[in-house]
Amino acid sequence: MSTGPGAASAPAPDGHDDPTAPGTRRGTSMFASLKVRNYRLFFTGQVVSNIGTWMQRIAQDWLVLSLTGSSAAVGITTALQFLPMLLFGLYGGVLVDRLRKRPALLVTQSSMAVTALFLAVLTLTGHVQVWHVYLAAFAMGLATVVDNPARQSFVAELVGRDQLQNAVSLNSANFQSARLVGPAVAGLMITGVGTGWAFLANGLSFLAPLSCLLLMRARDLHAVERTPRGKGQLREGLRYVAGRPELIWTITLVGFIGTFGFNFPVFLSAFADDVFHAGAGAYSLFNTLMAVGSLVGALLAARRGTARLRVLIAAALAFGALETVAATAPELWLFALLMVPIGVFSMTVNVTANTSIQMSTDPAMRGRVMALYMMVFLGGSPVGAPIVGWVTDTYGARAGLAAGGAVAATAALVIGLVLARVGNLRLSVGWHRGHPQVRFVPRERREELARAA
Repeated sequence: MSTGPGAASAPAPDGHDDPTAPGTRRGTSMFASLKVRNYRLFFTGQVVSNIGTWMQRIAQDWLVLSLTGSSAAVGITTALQFLPMLLFGLYGGVLVDRLRKRPALLVTQSSMAVTALFLAVLTLTGHVQVWHVYLAAFAMGLATVVDNPARQSFVAELVGRDQLQNAVSLNSANFQSARLVGPAVAGLMITGVGTGWAFLANGLSFLAPLSCLLLMRARDLHAVERTPRGKGQLREGLRYVAGRPELIWTITLVGFIGTFGFNFPVFLSAFADDVFHAGAGAYSLFNTLMAVGSLVGALLAARRGTARLRVLIAAALAFGALETVAATAPELWLFALLMVPIGVFSMTVNVTANTSIQMSTDPAMRGRVMALYMMVFLGGSPVGAPIVGWVTDTYGARAGLAAGGAVAATAALVIGLVLARVGNLRLSVGWHRGHPQVRFVPRERREELARAA
């Protein structure tokens, strides 16, 4: 990440779509980034580790529910895992801009492996208590304060700016592919041999990314000029984001969705246990079907090769609406089926927001900006998860899910209108090749279209 002015780092807006929408090349190969050896190693290591991560997530949620019988306790676990990001995320971003990414990742990945093995030993020996799970979740969260922005920023060093959209999308596809395998294996382990083995498998899975990081060729990494130590770097990052509408409003939207709409451990465990009375198998099924949709969404993003804010707003609206619809599903099969499109749109929101922020950010600021993004996206859970868990326990799982979807849809609508106003856009309604077309266009073009009509 070389230093340079932010304006030079950001792609020019497309006036016909979004005034602040970063764009990349269209029609890129779906797997173009895998031609890069270092990225291929990174991708391979993450496949194995992500499977273990999903196994631990399922096992951890189910263990807490088994120990306490409370959805609120699951929410507290989620909150503790993301609380460090909320408290220290910005400082993690400052560190990431100063540090070399690969050594930093070796340290963070090793610490997460030790934490998973610690929880495995306690569970397998029968000594685990709910506070142990809380402690492990908090420890994992501390590691992610540096690990998340480091991994996000490291992708640009692996592939360069031209293939960044594709690499970010493939990372998401990687994570969601693991989500197909991890919950299924976790479900078998929980019912067959117990949750402790899932924690053990996750701890051992970190050997893969650690090995792949060590095998990378340093000479093939894209040159990075690290930010020297100095005063006021945290405030500098905040001022940078505050002065760019395409960053601040995207992060705000992701914050609302992450805080209230993405609390799937609370929602899905409650629906599996309290609404449909189907147990761990149904919880695993819900996660697996959502992963199918998320994988499709990630691959479509990789193929699309562009990151437009209009896509982000539309996907966020659809995501919120679908969650609200799913809250009313009368049968298990219908609820499970709705997990697929919810997964598609949740991943579209994730990938589009991530890519547009990275491509609009000066490389010298990327660690701090991505830390703020991850702090808001993941750090919102300590606020949202207990609230959603309380609503779920008090008013039922359906009310909790409907509330989360309503917040996501409302935030998307309001922020979409704000971005349109910032970009001097107006709504255009018309026909294109015999089909109705609704889109935002610059005010001058709308007047031209009106005169032509």
